[in-house]
Amino acid sequence: MESGLIVVGMDRYLSGPQLARLVAIDPDTRPYYSALAGAVRLLILDGRLSVRMRVPAERHLAEALGVSRTTVTAAYDRLREQGYLESRQGAGSWTALPDPGSMGAENPWIASNDDGLLPLHAAAPLAPSTLAPAVAYAAEHYQRHALGIGYDPLGIAPLRQAIAAHYTARGLATRPEQILVTTGAQQALHLLASMLLPAGDAILLESPTYPHAMDVARMRGARIVPVGVPDDGWHLDLLTCAMRQSAARLAYLIPDFQNPTGHLMDDATRAALAGAARQYGTTLIVDETWSELAIDEVPAAAPLAAFDTDGRVISIGSASKLWWGGLRIGWIRTTAAMVRRLAVLRAGVDIASPLFEQLVVARLFEGIEETRAERRRTLRASRDALVAAVRERMPDWDFTVPKGGGALWVRLATPSATALADAASCHGVRLAPGPWFGVDGTLEGRLRLPFTQPPQVLAEAVERIAEARVRGPYGVRPAEPLTPAL
Repeated sequence: MESGLIVVGMDRYLSGPQLARLVAIDPDTRPYYSALAGAVRLLILDGRLSVRMRVPAERHLAEALGVSRTTVTAAYDRLREQGYLESRQGAGSWTALPDPGSMGAENPWIASNDDGLLPLHAAAPLAPSTLAPAVAYAAEHYQRHALGIGYDPLGIAPLRQAIAAHYTARGLATRPEQILVTTGAQQALHLLASMLLPAGDAILLESPTYPHAMDVARMRGARIVPVGVPDDGWHLDLLTCAMRQSAARLAYLIPDFQNPTGHLMDDATRAALAGAARQYGTTLIVDETWSELAIDEVPAAAPLAAFDTDGRVISIGSASKLWWGGLRIGWIRTTAAMVRRLAVLRAGVDIASPLFEQLVVARLFEGIEETRAERRRTLRASRDALVAAVRERMPDWDFTVPKGGGALWVRLATPSATALADAASCHGVRLAPGPWFGVDGTLEGRLRLPFTQPPQVLAEAVERIAEARVRGPYGVRPAEPLTPAL
């Protein structure tokens, strides 16, 4: 039929010419197969290409586009990996939607950074000037540890002492025996969930929240109980009602410059939350990864565990945000008994974290004030540059300027975050759309824009995003609407 859309019973499919017309890819786009996959994905996400619609055979679409069959095969393979295409031998391929909790092999959180795109999907900062001297110190003293076995499941003593001393200085008396050094905060969260979250149990998560926390919960087969974080911060009644009504035994919270909203929880809310957890039998996993990154003057906030009276609040931290993402060193602060149990559990994963990185982080703790001051200067400059650029180029976007952390949590003028991210990738910027942070794949009207890159990079990124808004993805002309044959 002329339209190319053929209906046979309940089986709907597109011809090669019609899909070629719909994707509307600029012939100069490179790599072409990636652009083709992205264009089809965008058609599915915005509803112009229905789910369960059969797509043309590879050779038919290749002929219609004037490209090699290998190019189309690569695009279809990518769509299958992402979950947007399903295939069965002899029956062809048809469109699909991936599980919201598993976005396939093209999960942008694990995508390579060598694709030339500006990495605004990640909020990890560049290394500070204090890193190089710490690395040199670790190299100089590394050989000193060669007389031992070379690893400690709990973490090396100097680092555990440094972390414990830092908690004590913040108002939470801590002994080294209460610290377990991990290979990043993500391993810390994984270990705690493995011990405390049986399959089928409920876990309370903020929404929006850190995406990999959702990954851990789903990996454990947990029942996720989302609690919204409004624009003005946490509402204690929403949190406590969720604890009571769900009977969740575990909750994961980010009270310090929450990722992605940037909110900072005040001491009164922290104290009340710890009391509610005690009342309803909920253990709180508190992610303090961003706690050291205040930019403006803010009231000093005590660690949430300072309000704990029965070991119900477990803190996790990381070297990745204050210092550098390449330092895969994190930690857990809990009771000494829990630390020993976690160390036994951890032995089945990696036994211990790398010695060299631990030596580096132990040295960095000695100059933490210097690094904190440097971060404040650089993040303030980057934040202010990003705020100015967005307000100039996208005045219809709304956001609250955070007093710390590493990102703006932007409300778009229209709910189009995924489409914008697809378009921006074709203009050289990788973005983090709101659904990455939504428990149910919601938040399509939101976008996280990190300000952890230098000001000049952020200014260039905003220019490219603005161009992507105007020109759209994969080409300079908009795709024509899909009109079924009658």
